[in-house]
Amino acid sequence: MNRRLFEKKLWILLFTFLILIFTGVTPFSYAENNQEEDLNLYSEAAVLIDAKTGAILYGKDADKKMYPASTTKILTAILALENCNLNDMVTVSASAVAAIPPGYSSAYLSEGEQMSVNDLLAVFLVHSANDAGYVLAEYISGSIQQFADLMNEKAMEIGCQSTHFTNPSGIHDENHYTTAYDLSLIAKYCMENSTFRNYVSSRSCTVGPTNKSDARTYTNTNDLINPSSKYYLENCIGIKTGYTSEARNCLISAYSKDDLELICVVLGADQTETGDSARYVDSISLFDYGISHFSVRTFAQKDDVVQTIEIANGTKDTRNLDLIVEDSLSGLLYNNTEIPSPTILLKENLSAPIAKNSIVGTVTYQIDDVSYTENLLASHDVVEDHFLILIFKVILGIVLFLLLMLFLSSRIKKKMKRKRKYYRKY
Repeated sequence: MNRRLFEKKLWILLFTFLILIFTGVTPFSYAENNQEEDLNLYSEAAVLIDAKTGAILYGKDADKKMYPASTTKILTAILALENCNLNDMVTVSASAVAAIPPGYSSAYLSEGEQMSVNDLLAVFLVHSANDAGYVLAEYISGSIQQFADLMNEKAMEIGCQSTHFTNPSGIHDENHYTTAYDLSLIAKYCMENSTFRNYVSSRSCTVGPTNKSDARTYTNTNDLINPSSKYYLENCIGIKTGYTSEARNCLISAYSKDDLELICVVLGADQTETGDSARYVDSISLFDYGISHFSVRTFAQKDDVVQTIEIANGTKDTRNLDLIVEDSLSGLLYNNTEIPSPTILLKENLSAPIAKNSIVGTVTYQIDDVSYTENLLASHDVVEDHFLILIFKVILGIVLFLLLMLFLSSRIKKKMKRKRKYYRKY
């Protein structure tokens, strides 16, 4: 490279760097920002996402294949909600009861016991009863293998790329695996279902009497929502614990306050050096990080004017048109980041007449890889200017008349020229 050219480029880079420092302008990126702070998590893999957009706010080996244990149950539950009626009555089979190995949590359902889908889901998600999951799986698909196929199809539909399930409850199997990020996607999808949210946020559940048992009450296994636990976290709304000796302690949890909702997944957690449960310690640390580093900000309020344009063929009193936001628009931003300038996209060939409140375009705020878009409406009627149209028609008529005259004149000249040639010849 030419030395003079190299020095010139060096000075440009230095000048740009100084501008960034003294103006305080920094490019925004969730991925870059989450590297600013090492949370020293105990869990082998973890992720924190925005529940509304799915944007990753913090990650530690979030794409590493891990055993999920009972966190698997959330996918089974959402499939049951989408494929069953809550009042459906289901009979517990011998195969469902026998499928649960010793040491795994169970509701101790009895062969031939009849329970509603609602009660099965409650004891499945609150008490983490593996037998209830097998009963639901057989009811939905006929067999565990067929239900596992349905689970994997649903996981792919949701967007999971490194997930494969072999059973509905998370009983250990080398071919039963997922990632912290894939689980966060499943949790995001599940939490969009209000019935699912009610189950996983319940501190306890009571299963009504059946043909084989009296009423039973179970306590939620998630200490984040247990007020008597030292891990209790106000504003936590679930979601699901998990444990096997191979998977170790796992937890999917959700936090909601005001407009902020976060989902956290920690996998492969043991104990801290002080003997505390690392899955709860890490989850609280991740939520603290999210709360302190991110906030939901309003980009534009309903009816805010984001731009004024001129409609060329509108009347003098109406041609200047304010573009207003159809509804309030907000999104998650890193706390030290300014709201970016919006991108405005108008409909092609906008012209009068335009009715008040008709959609004339969109406004978009781009935050990292997430787009927040809202419609833009016309603030008032834009009336077509008939006087301008009349003038245009008159001018057009004059132009056409002149063109016609030129054409006729040209024709006449050509005829005259041919006549002169004819008379000269004779």
